[in-house]
Amino acid sequence: MVTLTNAENALKSVYLGAVTELLNTKTNPLLGKIEQTSSDVWGKEIRKAASYGINGGVGAGDEDGVLPSAKSTNYLQFVTALKNLYGQIEISDKAIRASADGRGAFTDLLNNELQGLLDASKFNLGRMLYGDGTGLLSTVGAADGGFCPVGSPQNLIEGLVVDIYSAASAKIGTACIVYVDRDNKKIKLSETPSALAANCKLYVQGSKDKEITGLGAIFKTDGSLYGVSREAHPCMRPYIKTDVGALDEIVMQEAIDRLEMSAGSTVDFIAVSASVKYAYQEYMAQYKRNIDVMELNGGFKTLSYNGIPLVYDRFIEEGTMYLLNTKAFKLHQLCDWQYLETENGKILRQTQGKPTYTATLVKYCDLVCDRPNGQACLKGITRS
Repeated sequence: MVTLTNAENALKSVYLGAVTELLNTKTNPLLGKIEQTSSDVWGKEIRKAASYGINGGVGAGDEDGVLPSAKSTNYLQFVTALKNLYGQIEISDKAIRASADGRGAFTDLLNNELQGLLDASKFNLGRMLYGDGTGLLSTVGAADGGFCPVGSPQNLIEGLVVDIYSAASAKIGTACIVYVDRDNKKIKLSETPSALAANCKLYVQGSKDKEITGLGAIFKTDGSLYGVSREAHPCMRPYIKTDVGALDEIVMQEAIDRLEMSAGSTVDFIAVSASVKYAYQEYMAQYKRNIDVMELNGGFKTLSYNGIPLVYDRFIEEGTMYLLNTKAFKLHQLCDWQYLETENGKILRQTQGKPTYTATLVKYCDLVCDRPNGQACLKGITRS
């Protein structure tokens, strides 16, 4: 007979390993390329010594001359707080009782709940990887005919619960996105705050300024990154070329070669928006050339440029291409995905005032790039 205890045991012993593997390798192609490690984690922070340049203690000289002076490798101290990532599943008491006499029905129940968690994680983890850590989804304006105009629907999806902030960064409400009109850049909210006006902002519920340090933060050109000033240390700035125009192999190869010459960085991953993927396909078709296809870890199939995977991602700004050395990235974590447990080891908790039980997966981590100047971004790419 299926009971709450059986459910807990199944979630712990049978499902946790599989779910962890899926979250780490199959939610996003870029995430699947990045090493995940518990190194350099100190308490609630990540503290990492990142080298730049080369050891200066080399040189030529006379047979009996003075040896080169020793010069140690240059290091910068990166410091960033561990971010808290959560995922919840919910099972109703009624569903558990209805499947009590059928192990197959109970298995289907857990599978459906965990698949829903994976789908939500696929969306949010992918979005965070290309975000700037603030959790900003889009700007939003006052409702007109039940719909609110948004700056971009790219990071929005039905069912997402969002916090709404005014242009002055004051929280004015929380609502669920009911419908996204992507063609007309409008959304319908479950509740529309009375203070909603032009230039308000949408954030994932409770996530403002609490998300991992994604590419949006790494590719900023001012301020600081991991507590290190970009102005004082130019090596913290990646290579960015704007207003590229029509895409061709030369502009791509120039960026790849520049990273290798200036930072000793080898590009092994190219991420593009939908429009750039189409521009690349049009360029190759123009010269009657076949496009190679390759398969990545996690089962992702993608295009290839000179043996480098060229991956489309929905969360990349239109007209943008990232050329990355993923070996310079690490997801530093306190632990891998684990369930939140009570003092007596229980992971299923009754929701206060409701006939439902929830289990929460948690991971404390942040993304660190120890060679920002070894990454490149091409912007303003247009289709021919």
